[in-house]
Amino acid sequence: MLACVGEIVVVRDGSGPEVLLVHGGAGPRTTWGALAALSDRWTLAYVHRRGYPPSPPPKERQDFEVDALDLAPLLVGRPHVVAHSYGVLGTLIAAAAAPHSVRSLTLIEPPLNYLVPGDSEAARLERIGDAVLTHGMDADPAELREFLRVAGAPIGDGPLPEAVVAGVRRAHGARPTSEARPRLDAIRDAGVPVLVASGDHVAALERICDALAEALGAQRSVHPGAGHFVAAAPGFAEQLETFLRTSVTRRGSSSR
Repeated sequence: MLACVGEIVVVRDGSGPEVLLVHGGAGPRTTWGALAALSDRWTLAYVHRRGYPPSPPPKERQDFEVDALDLAPLLVGRPHVVAHSYGVLGTLIAAAAAPHSVRSLTLIEPPLNYLVPGDSEAARLERIGDAVLTHGMDADPAELREFLRVAGAPIGDGPLPEAVVAGVRRAHGARPTSEARPRLDAIRDAGVPVLVASGDHVAALERICDALAEALGAQRSVHPGAGHFVAAAPGFAEQLETFLRTSVTRRGSSSR
């Protein structure tokens, strides 16, 4: 079922408690396709961020603050929320503003490099990522390819595939991730159950996820095998479903 909520489109499939899926730089199908079987027991609500059809293009640029405003009305029904990469930033901002509006949060490899100050590898990831967002296809070619490999883009040594080029151009001019400072304390203080997941393919991302889990008092899981697209990794769907079921019990107990 396709629904327009505010200015973005959400496509719902399945039945049961709602799981709101917030993609990052790749679209919903690429990011969440491996979770489709969960629709037998859960309502999967696929958010299409601005710039990802059938949602409209952004009015100015990709911006995690705008994402947060778009997500806010989607939290009214207290869904579980699963977010990936750039999509985590807007999700955290929206959740921090209304932490009792989410049943749980699952956060996958967000670009929150500031959580590991003094980590030279994380600082490099941030610099390269911001450069690609700022300059797009005009970024340094070697750094562009390095960023795309970390982000899980299907590239080899030859020319970049058209779909990858289109993705870079769509992200060109986006608000840099280095500007994101979500209020993690508001989420932790509210007792929101959180799972932080990663794919064990870049050491700096593992350390960022470790730091995020510590800041939120979160569960931590690692699922190798699919790079940045952790939702497609062996065992992730099962881990997610277990977390969703147990988080309902824990949140209910903590609220009494």
